[in-house]
Amino acid sequence: MPADRPPLQLLVFAAEAITVTQGTNRGDALSVAEDLQPDDVYELSEAARPARLAVAPGAGTAFTVAPGSALGRPGAALHLDCRLTLMGADGRTTEGLVFVELDAEGCIAAVYLHPLAELAARAGYTLVGIDRAGAHRRLAELGCVSFARGTRITAASGAQVPIEDLRPGDRVLTRDDGAQPVRWIGQTTVRAVGAFAPIVVGAGALNNAADLVVSRDHRLFVWQREDALGAGRSEVLVRARHLVNGTSVRVRVGGFLDYFQLLFDRHQIIYAEGIAAESLLIDARTRPILPETLAPRLAAHRPAPQTGFEVEETLARHPDAVDRLRRASAR
Repeated sequence: MPADRPPLQLLVFAAEAITVTQGTNRGDALSVAEDLQPDDVYELSEAARPARLAVAPGAGTAFTVAPGSALGRPGAALHLDCRLTLMGADGRTTEGLVFVELDAEGCIAAVYLHPLAELAARAGYTLVGIDRAGAHRRLAELGCVSFARGTRITAASGAQVPIEDLRPGDRVLTRDDGAQPVRWIGQTTVRAVGAFAPIVVGAGALNNAADLVVSRDHRLFVWQREDALGAGRSEVLVRARHLVNGTSVRVRVGGFLDYFQLLFDRHQIIYAEGIAAESLLIDARTRPILPETLAPRLAAHRPAPQTGFEVEETLARHPDAVDRLRRASAR
């Protein structure tokens, strides 16, 4: 992983906070796939609070606990064990990813659940699905930076092309390398809840021409005439979710959403609805979403020069950060 690639910050519950109240494993805490029993009913403790698990790619498909994580031992090996499907009493389903932290001897030190939608305390959730094969792909979908259907991308010609109309080989304007061909376009359809609920950057909020709808961790690039956030530089990358203020930048929950991912020979800063945003960056988290035929190209895939310019959440969370960035970047 590039040294300037920030870890993935996941809100997780310790397994001990989620126990079986009905079924074969009654009284047991959530565990790894081989110990789970379909149709067991789980409840989240009323006192449970999610904490941040910082996940960094390791070797191959492995991960490690990143420094600064609120849970786990920094440097410890992490294993993505499975994807669970849980059904509430109302018949609605939600998913969760089970991570296992290993100690120095390779034994289980802790188990965590990262729910992909909100879990209510003291509510019964029936375990209806255990998927080991698809867990890494689901994490890849979560880690991919994605644009919603309808987003207009600036082509090399200057035309504003809806992302769903782009095809591999089409040339797109990039900030650093001029016109570059799109190598691959991914598409996923997700329920717009929890970790998959998009961020809407309202028209004009950052001088964008229309609403820009992106995934939560999508990073937007802003060149400032003055250092509006106190980042110590004029060029900054800001995660969309860090700019949420409930008005000009908000979370949109509900329904289904088509997400698209754009891959170039290297990580790029492109233009969406007239403002700069990153393309897909490949690492251990996002690689499982890609077809095998792309493998020869991935060895040379590297981050854009601006990747290390990401601002800390504390700076982006300033009450008027969006307004400051808009004014500082106005032409």
